[in-house]
Amino acid sequence: MEQEWVIIAWFTDDVRSQIAVDRLLVNGIEAVAVDKRDSNYKWGEIQLYVHRDNVIIAKEIIKDL
Repeated sequence: MEQEWVIIAWFTDDVRSQIAVDRLLVNGIEAVAVDKRDSNYKWGEIQLYVHRDNVIIAKEIIKDL
């Protein structure tokens, strides 16, 4: 991942992470969810990245998730 992208949230569940990505995309903010969980046990986290210029507005959009 480029240095221009920052993690703004962590999720443990697929559905919540996908909802966050979708909300951001609908609002014109590029977002990427990177699944860092163990593939066998699904233990770990899903990291949500956005471009550093969009951090504040992106956090505001997903704050209620």
